[in-house]
Amino acid sequence: MDKITRQIAAELRVADAQVQAAVDLLDGGATVPFIARYRKEATGGLDDTQLRTLQERLGYIRELEERRAAVIRSVEEQGKLTPELRAAFEGAPTKQELEDLYLPYKPRRRTKGQIAREMGIEPLADKLFADPSLDPALEAQAFVKAEKGEGGEDFTTVPAVLDGVRDILSERWAEDPAVVQDLREWLWTEGLLRSKLAAGKDENHPDVAKFRDYFDYDEPVGRVPSHRALAVFRGRQLEILDAKLSLPVEPEPGKPSVAEGRIALKLGWSHAGRKADDLLRKCVAWTWKVKLSLSIERDLFARLREDAEKVAIKVFGDNLRDLLLAAPAGPKVVMGLDPGIRTGVKVAVVDATGKLVATSTIYPHEPRRDWEGSLHTLERLCRQHGVQLVAIGNGTASRETDKLAADLGKRVEGLTRVVISEAGASVYSASEFASQELPDVDVSLRGAASIARRLQDPLAELVKIDPKSIGVGQYQHDVNQAELARTLDAVVEDCVNSVGVDLNTASVPLLTRVSGLSASVAKAVVRWRDAHGAFRSRQQLMEVGGLGAKTFEQAAGFLRIRDGENPLDMTGVHPETYPVVEKMIATSGKPVQELMGRAEMLRTLRPELFANDKFGVITVKDILKELEKPGRDPRPEFKVARFNDGVEDIADLKEGMVLEGTVSNVAQFGAFVDLGVHQDGLVHVSQLANRFVSDAREVVKTGDIVKVKVLEVDIPRKRISLTMKLDAAPARRDGPRDNRYEGAGRGQRAPANPQLNSAMAGAFAKLSQLRK
Repeated sequence: MDKITRQIAAELRVADAQVQAAVDLLDGGATVPFIARYRKEATGGLDDTQLRTLQERLGYIRELEERRAAVIRSVEEQGKLTPELRAAFEGAPTKQELEDLYLPYKPRRRTKGQIAREMGIEPLADKLFADPSLDPALEAQAFVKAEKGEGGEDFTTVPAVLDGVRDILSERWAEDPAVVQDLREWLWTEGLLRSKLAAGKDENHPDVAKFRDYFDYDEPVGRVPSHRALAVFRGRQLEILDAKLSLPVEPEPGKPSVAEGRIALKLGWSHAGRKADDLLRKCVAWTWKVKLSLSIERDLFARLREDAEKVAIKVFGDNLRDLLLAAPAGPKVVMGLDPGIRTGVKVAVVDATGKLVATSTIYPHEPRRDWEGSLHTLERLCRQHGVQLVAIGNGTASRETDKLAADLGKRVEGLTRVVISEAGASVYSASEFASQELPDVDVSLRGAASIARRLQDPLAELVKIDPKSIGVGQYQHDVNQAELARTLDAVVEDCVNSVGVDLNTASVPLLTRVSGLSASVAKAVVRWRDAHGAFRSRQQLMEVGGLGAKTFEQAAGFLRIRDGENPLDMTGVHPETYPVVEKMIATSGKPVQELMGRAEMLRTLRPELFANDKFGVITVKDILKELEKPGRDPRPEFKVARFNDGVEDIADLKEGMVLEGTVSNVAQFGAFVDLGVHQDGLVHVSQLANRFVSDAREVVKTGDIVKVKVLEVDIPRKRISLTMKLDAAPARRDGPRDNRYEGAGRGQRAPANPQLNSAMAGAFAKLSQLRK
């Protein structure tokens, strides 16, 4: 454990004691949010990001140590474990390097090299490699067998014996960790990921055309961005693309490749025209072509995929965090509109607490076109229930429905309309929880209720939906699903606990995300609430069946009780530190109600006076901060993007227009912005700011309201090029339109347009894949 602690501490650049304290807490059942918030003294202030990394590395290194012990045990049982080999095993820093060392000793079926060794050919192989001046044919004669072996092994001729030499040497070299690791790292840096259209595929077919950027593509494998790697791998999986690892320089016919030259260099051998050199060159070529080329391609593709998946999962997690922590509209009456054409627009009104109070279905669009009747219904609902906000789903007929809401705003004063993402609403509608929450409501209307509620409080509503259904992921179906789920669950957990949860209004899905609360305990909390009424204090949680002292410790600080018996129960102050606040009350002579929110008074209290052996100065400072702004919500203030009147369709956009929009998705290569035209526009990473930006999230995040200028509109392709550099000139049309987006992903510049380089154009091709 000391070794693991030291390694993680070095990686995180923190003290060993900090890591050891965090590991002990995690092993003791503490959650990351609890440790980050309430155990800062123990961990020296490690934040939730550091703790998540620590938790991940702890799992990896423990798995590595288990595998290391199994490998050493296996080699020891074979009687081949030398002190040097043990030291090498114990020093391997990664699973890959450990497996490289273990490869020669890994039990497997008999190979041609093993058969040749069993037939006594190995001394000849050693002899010829040690002294290439020897004549292979002459030396081999002494190893020719009079007859075949019992298993049919045939070494009855000189060529067969020399083939055995080739098999022994090539197998030995292909299992030499130094050779393999050198080749692998060299090819990671210099090798090329190359893809082309698979034979027999129609490049004009819509499903095939999505991968047009990769019909003739190559890029150094170690520098391929995540989205391009995943696109190539998806194309290969669909058998649309052929993808392979290529050498940086293709060999001339009959000449050795640069990979073979590198193997020879690593072995310390070169062709000097000696009698055995032709045979040894054949062995080197066999090592590369037969033994290593495919296995290294497999290793590097696996590494590329793993790295790409990490980036994609991180992008998904970051976007999800931004969406969950988006500004809540708060306790306002909201009308949710789930747009549809033939099936009608589903309407749901929720009151300020989120309770569903009215539903309806209207038919303003084809085929009924009951525009006036629909407006009459909506106006009646607005006046009856005091609707303040209208939330419009961004699916089919969204723009038409937004126009309807605009007309409604002319009849109902003070009405604000907002177009929001409806991703996952249908998933919620058909879920078991929705059927329990809205048992008497038609499935089609539940989605409208979800749309309304997610405007009131995105976090509280979106936790009811599988994070993978929320629609902010990049190639989410192509990545490791277990790792994706683990990451997204961690994001949801961190978001819920950073905001805090109202104990008396929270749903089961929301309570389940609170630190320490399992699904069964969350259900028990709601059952207790239904049976006994609202909780009056946090301490009453101990009356809930199945909720013990440990669970209370982990959860209590994140649960809020408004208008309860103890004012501290509405804050992030943990009940275990209430005695510290009582000491503050005694010192100041003021009741807690007069301390809370009184920043000037609280700043007169010296934290050192209230620290003790259990709760130090760091914790006391956190308590004082919380008392300054009791129950504060870390989320931003609610704002709405103002769409331009008369801009309702992509055809309404003109180059040079300056518009306001909402960032709907962020990837490394740029940000997608909803302008209210039912087609997101792209601000490429190069157009985000008047400076170099390597990652779009340095400038924007999902949910941000931004001002953009239209650079170019391509109606046939439904592509909108935007810039946040408002002084940028519109796109020039110097070259053929059809060639403006070719070559994306190869680092080439599109000569036709200096404003839009090929990477930006390539990003458009990702838009249709981004949410899959």
